[in-house]
Amino acid sequence: MSRIYRSLPPRGTRIGIAFSGGLDTRCAVAWLARQGIEVYAYTADLAQPDESDPSAIPPIALQHGAVKARLVDCREALVREGIVAIQCGAFHLSSGGKKYFNTTPLGRAVTTTAIIRAMREDGVHVFGDGSTHKGNDIQRFYRYGVLTNPELKIYKPWLDQAFVDAFGGRKEMSEYLNGLGLPYTMSVEKAYSTDANVLGATHEAKDLERLDTSMRIVEPIMGVAPYRRDVVIEPEEVTIDFEAGYPVAINGRRFPSLFELFLEANRIGGRHGLGMSDQIENRVIDAKSRGIYEAPGMALLHIVWERLLSAIHNENTLDLYFSFGRRLGRILYEGKWFDPEAMLLKDALTRWEAPSVTGSVRLELRRGDDYTLLDTRAEYMAYGPEKLSMERVEDAPFTPADRIGALELQNLSVLDNRAFLVHHLESTARLGAPRARCPSCSASPKARPKSRSEPRPRRAPARSPWVSSSSPAMAATRAASPAARSPWARALAATNPCAATAASSPRAASPPSPSAARVRAPAPAPSAPPGAPSSAGS
Repeated sequence: MSRIYRSLPPRGTRIGIAFSGGLDTRCAVAWLARQGIEVYAYTADLAQPDESDPSAIPPIALQHGAVKARLVDCREALVREGIVAIQCGAFHLSSGGKKYFNTTPLGRAVTTTAIIRAMREDGVHVFGDGSTHKGNDIQRFYRYGVLTNPELKIYKPWLDQAFVDAFGGRKEMSEYLNGLGLPYTMSVEKAYSTDANVLGATHEAKDLERLDTSMRIVEPIMGVAPYRRDVVIEPEEVTIDFEAGYPVAINGRRFPSLFELFLEANRIGGRHGLGMSDQIENRVIDAKSRGIYEAPGMALLHIVWERLLSAIHNENTLDLYFSFGRRLGRILYEGKWFDPEAMLLKDALTRWEAPSVTGSVRLELRRGDDYTLLDTRAEYMAYGPEKLSMERVEDAPFTPADRIGALELQNLSVLDNRAFLVHHLESTARLGAPRARCPSCSASPKARPKSRSEPRPRRAPARSPWVSSSSPAMAATRAASPAARSPWARALAATNPCAATAASSPRAASPPSPSAARVRAPAPAPSAPPGAPSSAGS
């Protein structure tokens, strides 16, 4: 049985609405209440930078007809998940070295699970939100909702045709509220839409859907605009301390909570416009969209984190961090942050990679993502300048004689690899041996059909880069090949695409018997020896 109501549920049904206080959710609450639905409104406190006082939002829902309205505190939980994402490198989107820190997917994971838990406490088992059918959030809300409450059902006003017909746009919604004595003053509509939480802000849609519209139209809400020349940004040095994988101090100052520390990281990064990016991404429905992102605190902590990782862990561990992190980032993006595969990857990275990260990094921030690392210190580092110093050191870890022995050991793999490459070339040449009959060449050109669906003539396969290489080793390999010494085979390959593969075969070194020549042409191939098959166009 479907979990999703395609039309309005029966009168008296309790429905929980994720209430933001905007025009859309105000209109939805008012309309549902007047259809006989018991509306429960839930507002998540995410320390949104675009909301001065989230606690003032629930009373608005009561004014519009909600039976009950609650503010759900998600601030600490959201910052904790943000730090876990940094520890795991769970960021799959990157363009030109600039990352998207998955701030909206993290917000949806925390918001939905917190609201659904609050709904269960109130005995509400039908959930609605403002996500549309074209976006990612409709999947994220659904997955996290059902994961938290397996009895949950879904009703989304924006997927109900009756609601859509009644309210075609913002103008109709405003007029409806005015008619109920609930006036809503529409602000000047921006050229894009914004969604934000303490981890970051997302700007998308409207004018930003055009790729000839740049980031310059965006007014940042978490810091300054580094792309504006009239914005003065002074260089600033900052030191971040980590202990056992968690940030604990900024410029020597410790904070009463992780949330308070993150706010300070936002303030510092925001003063420089750090962490802004322009991304083209694949939504969960495999269609591309474009977004402008802000994440000053995430970017600052991420720089320090990866600097410490590179000094502490070996290359193989870092390789797993990057590959697992990228996979985990996509899982998070799809609304699967608490699924078993995500939990497995998070557990591996946070248990075996994060706890050993204790140290500090000092850096100078300038404009945007322009910064300089000044000092790196850690309780333990795999990095040690004495290991590879170009100066004389006491008790050197290895000597020139040791390196000679190490190089001699490379002979095993190098010569094995070379022998394999020669064998591989010979094997692929045998795959191109001539067949008994070439169907596409058997019929005369006049007899062929002229339909659009006729396949194109087969061309000679692309030669391996090893074969065309000018390296001495490959030149010697080519010289040893019978096909390389046969001038008629080269001529045949140049004039008959169907025979090009055959010409590269060792069997093509000796001309076949006349009975094997199935195709004849008016003129033989240049320099072809007696008995060699003539070239024919295919």
